[in-house]
Amino acid sequence: MWSSVLTLWLIGGAISTSEITLPLSVKFGHGLVTFSEETNGVFYTISEEDKPTIRSTFVTDESSWAKSDQEYSVTDCTTDEEACLIFVVNDVTLVLTREVSSRVGYTHASLNATSDNTTVGTCLELVDGVDWFGGPEQWTQIWPVQNDQWNYTAYYTKEDDAVAIAEPYWVSSEGTYLYANPATSLFIDQNHLHDGFLCLYAQNVSPYRARNYTSLEYWIGRYDDPKTAHEAAVEKFFTKPTDIPDEQMIALPIWSTWARYKVNVNDSIVREYAQEILDNGFNHSQVEIDDYWETCYGSLTFNTSDSKFPDIKNLTDDLHDLGFRVTLWIHPFINVECDEWYAIAESAGYFVKDESGNMLTTWWRGENASLIDFTNEDAVTWFSARLTALKESAGIDSFKFDAGEASWAPEPAVLTGNIEESPGILTYQYTRAVAAFGTAIEVRTGWQTQDLPIFVRMLDKETSWTIDNGLPTLITTLLAMNLAGYGFVLPDMVGGNGYINSSSTLTEYPSKELFIRWLQANTFMPSIQYSFVPWDYDNETVEICRTYTDLHEEYAPTIIEAMNALVANGTPVNPPVWWLDPKNSEAFNISDEYLLGEVILVAPVIEEGAVTRDIFLPSGTWRDASYSPYQTYEGPTWIYNYPAPLEILPYFVEASYWEELGKDTTSETTSGGFTLSSSPTVLCASVILALTAKLFN
Repeated sequence: MWSSVLTLWLIGGAISTSEITLPLSVKFGHGLVTFSEETNGVFYTISEEDKPTIRSTFVTDESSWAKSDQEYSVTDCTTDEEACLIFVVNDVTLVLTREVSSRVGYTHASLNATSDNTTVGTCLELVDGVDWFGGPEQWTQIWPVQNDQWNYTAYYTKEDDAVAIAEPYWVSSEGTYLYANPATSLFIDQNHLHDGFLCLYAQNVSPYRARNYTSLEYWIGRYDDPKTAHEAAVEKFFTKPTDIPDEQMIALPIWSTWARYKVNVNDSIVREYAQEILDNGFNHSQVEIDDYWETCYGSLTFNTSDSKFPDIKNLTDDLHDLGFRVTLWIHPFINVECDEWYAIAESAGYFVKDESGNMLTTWWRGENASLIDFTNEDAVTWFSARLTALKESAGIDSFKFDAGEASWAPEPAVLTGNIEESPGILTYQYTRAVAAFGTAIEVRTGWQTQDLPIFVRMLDKETSWTIDNGLPTLITTLLAMNLAGYGFVLPDMVGGNGYINSSSTLTEYPSKELFIRWLQANTFMPSIQYSFVPWDYDNETVEICRTYTDLHEEYAPTIIEAMNALVANGTPVNPPVWWLDPKNSEAFNISDEYLLGEVILVAPVIEEGAVTRDIFLPSGTWRDASYSPYQTYEGPTWIYNYPAPLEILPYFVEASYWEELGKDTTSETTSGGFTLSSSPTVLCASVILALTAKLFN
């Protein structure tokens, strides 16, 4: 039996109703809703046969719960098509509906208070043994997410905690999804105010603008497994991409100046960088000129001094002759000291203002700046026209668009459009405005913009081995973004950004081992982005990196197939392992493997010094693509102590797809967990070499 137990802690004056006594059970669709009063408020339980148990809680400010007797009313509003109940206590109304015709599907809940200073919410109990996935992109991206902690914070796109994507969606290993209406003054609290609960609240305070009511609307979907639940959620809530990003960016790596050079970039450095790429035999889609090319931040004008870019068109022409496209870093701010352009935008009303009229904000390259208002059509036209002119005059092919999170605006921001969509609408309109520059752009944020055929870059990663925004989060962020509907993921630069105390001039290079393992983890993701370079290490690093860069290009058609599947039916480009085994409890906690479509499983080494790893293979027939004779495995199974010295990326190809690719079809078949022992000469030699290298390191 499934029971969703929800507590309602409510505030407000009593209303005149016909008195009912709790507990009370009322028919609801194919089950019952039971209302009961306990110390903290009013619980309700929805009970249905053959459904797992979920415990949730409706909450408001607990200290405001009236201790005196309450008056309640329950109204049955069921129709032939829809089960419906209305429960009222004080000034708060709860409406529950669901389709009568189906035993699977969703329950829709709407919690409304007539007062604008009431906080209402719902809390979902994170039951032991049930794994949860989804939620926002974040700095410490754990997978699954039920042990995460959020301390009552606004749920919107923001720089804090690296929340560049904030879709209000979660799905469980039992096949339950939770989705909240994005047009909500939404706050999140997890394992903080109520340990063991994920809580969503509606509260009309900054960064949200005031409303004359408080409302929280959400859906709980009930399906047989997480894959089926996710597919249903995608159909109901997400928009699918209209196309795929630029295919050259998919197949060939981007080379950015940022991590290697930071702000120390100029004409001669870009030329040397491009020539090094060619001299070392690496392919390329484009070279990207990152930060510190403008005369001032927001001018969109190249610094043409002798020490920077004296003739940018000559530079881009020469790069084009070498076979490179050239892209340019762009941001949506204008710093106050950028006098000419700041004055134009200020006088025209192109900046975001808060309710007091303030338009100043702070960002990582300016203590006094203002943000262009992308909900203002005239501001968008002005910004886009300046970019178009720059593109044509400088010979730029495309752009890397930075920032865009709503938190950069002065708060609460006064924006054009539906007040219920503020401030998220700022991210929405920013990404749509810049997407007009074509499929070869990249952004780093999203809010209800899954339909755009552009790359969405992960936020900057740290050069580390840890879950604190280091290498392990390259995989978990990939999975989280895919589950939020953003499958065109641009992983951050190979090796991370090399930051030293967030300095824009100092750089800490990744170790050789971290650099290679990072590239291997990146190989079957949608694109590769270099900045640090293999030839800064040694010849072995160059050869290993060239191998995996070429392997990525070899499988680019497979990546494109997976992207087209996302366009057609919403299937993630890089799903979690449980996608192919959605009822296997072992699959739910695999955070260091990922899939490409449904045909390739990737199991990178992400632990420093490791030369073996255990690998879980989900249901299906799999070919080991890393070692001849390409052994066949029947999943689900574990491979223990799989040898993975520095030059080896463990990956497996679904057997029928392996044949479709025309690969070697001879091998032995193995099932069940065991220690890998095929091809002993090759494997033993690899492990001995790896262990020797580890010893001497």
